[in-house]
Amino acid sequence: MRNGKATVPGVVAEHLAAIEARASALGAFRKVRSEEAVREAQAVQDRDDLAELPLAGVPVAVKDNIEVAGEATRNGSAATPAEPATADHPVVARLRRAGAVVVALTNVPELSLVAFSDSVYGTARNPWNLDRTPGGSSGGSAAAVAAGLVPLAVGNDGLGSLRIPGACCGIIAIKPGLGVVPAPTHDWFEMCENGPLTTTVADAALALGVMADDATLTPRAIDLRIAVAPNPLPVGLSIDNEFQRAVEEAGHSLREGGHTVVPGRRLPPIVGMSSIVAWYSCAAEDSQGLPVAKLERRTRTLAAAGRTVRTLHLDGTRTRDRWRANGADLWFGNADVLLTPTLAHIPPKAHRWGRRGLTKNTLLNVGYAPVTAAWNLAGWPAMTVPYGRHSTGLPIGIQLIAPPGAEPQLLGLATHLESTRPWSRHAPN
Repeated sequence: MRNGKATVPGVVAEHLAAIEARASALGAFRKVRSEEAVREAQAVQDRDDLAELPLAGVPVAVKDNIEVAGEATRNGSAATPAEPATADHPVVARLRRAGAVVVALTNVPELSLVAFSDSVYGTARNPWNLDRTPGGSSGGSAAAVAAGLVPLAVGNDGLGSLRIPGACCGIIAIKPGLGVVPAPTHDWFEMCENGPLTTTVADAALALGVMADDATLTPRAIDLRIAVAPNPLPVGLSIDNEFQRAVEEAGHSLREGGHTVVPGRRLPPIVGMSSIVAWYSCAAEDSQGLPVAKLERRTRTLAAAGRTVRTLHLDGTRTRDRWRANGADLWFGNADVLLTPTLAHIPPKAHRWGRRGLTKNTLLNVGYAPVTAAWNLAGWPAMTVPYGRHSTGLPIGIQLIAPPGAEPQLLGLATHLESTRPWSRHAPN
């Protein structure tokens, strides 16, 4: 599009046609902006600086808890205001300045609280297996990218909500470190960051640079010390054997690539407990002031649990502050990067889990996706990279974690892993 071989309206029209043909079975979108996207595509085509735009005419889907001017930000809930946003969130504004066209808003669970993506607006499904969840809470975004309906989607990650759906759907997702990209309106006590979902590392790096307004966020990784932890969970908690084997194989590949590979440690149990009570506390915070009668059962019970732990002064704040101040760094040791599975087990079924209560949703979330939250507590960058296929046919995700400021190193290692297993050539059947 920059050099005139394609037009922005033509490319956007092709994506809208694919969405119309295939999106209904996937449940990825709350709203498709067909008419608006056509107008915006022509406006990008008419720009004098089209040839210099890094995302000239790229169709983008935006998670429905990020403000898009003229659209209601429903965040998966009938209880949220229906009035349209008066301005773009800074991340959306930066994407548009770079030439991107917002074609759709993606489905999320109510208030983006869980690692599934079902709500009153529909149930998003995994394009690799429609019976399975695409993860959450950025599940609609991940499903849309994995299915080829858009090349780039925007989501956010408060306890794993980019990396979990990225791993479920076999795509790239990166949660930047604290302050790198403008945070969501509900930033979950500074645990939540906006980030991109793409099919290639190069696309992820490009999108992250635009979202961060930082052209230096490019892949680079030379002679790093990498701690490999096939099971970083406390003793007694399990991780799928195929996921563990993929991490070991990835570590071997990075060693052959010239890096130093050492064994990783298991996470302290207190970090997991703190993640759970922080999650409950965020549910209480985000549901405050919304009409209770319009909230789903899951949200009401998570919020009630949050109010209880806050009353008991057990909301995870103390552990989170200690982990962020020095605990994560001390535990990390002298490694530059940590390598783990992104998930513990394959994604659960795609059901209306919002109609279930606290116990069921907690057990499902913690059971399959307990590996990501520690790095939200720390405020560190982390990403997921597809690395093979499970015997069930679903993708396997590898998680890369590093201290603040190391996004280029994560992208560099991800580039190496992508080159050894070019997963972007695969696509759901």
